[in-house]
Amino acid sequence: MTPSMHTLVPFPGLAGGPPPRIDLQMATGFIADGALRISVVLRVGEMILRIPDAGVPGVVDGLWRHTCFEVFVQGEDAPAYAEFNLSPSRQWAAYRFSGYRDQGCALVMPDPGIECVRDAERLTLAATLSASALPPGSPLHIGLTAVLEDTAGKLSYWALGHTGERPDFHRADSFTLNLER
Repeated sequence: MTPSMHTLVPFPGLAGGPPPRIDLQMATGFIADGALRISVVLRVGEMILRIPDAGVPGVVDGLWRHTCFEVFVQGEDAPAYAEFNLSPSRQWAAYRFSGYRDQGCALVMPDPGIECVRDAERLTLAATLSASALPPGSPLHIGLTAVLEDTAGKLSYWALGHTGERPDFHRADSFTLNLER
């Protein structure tokens, strides 16, 4: 499957609005072994964001407190879903939930092999979520999201669409991208 890019939009209701001059796109697509490939392209008029420096790859909790890209994946007709956090630092986290924010626990998975390249105006990130880490079923319902931290420490919340009165990436009605395995 050839992945197509999807534009993420900022949550509109935060005081002060989103950082200016940002174009954020994410894509997903299955690769030969059933794994899900994630691609991110973030363009900024000038680098007004805090981007974590590359570090030692590994599992780290709380990545969403800073610039981080997130993927939510739910199987067909199931309340259970998985959350994957991917940081430009090459660190990641994965969680499994039995329902909406219910009984979240760490999900053990292989290193997603985060690749990140950045310059003054652009960041690209790619990662692979192993087939074993994905929920069962087809199609998969996917939410593509991001938390962006500006240089003043203010967070903005980005998604394919926002369905609530507050930014809440865990809402199943925001898992709007459907992919057949």
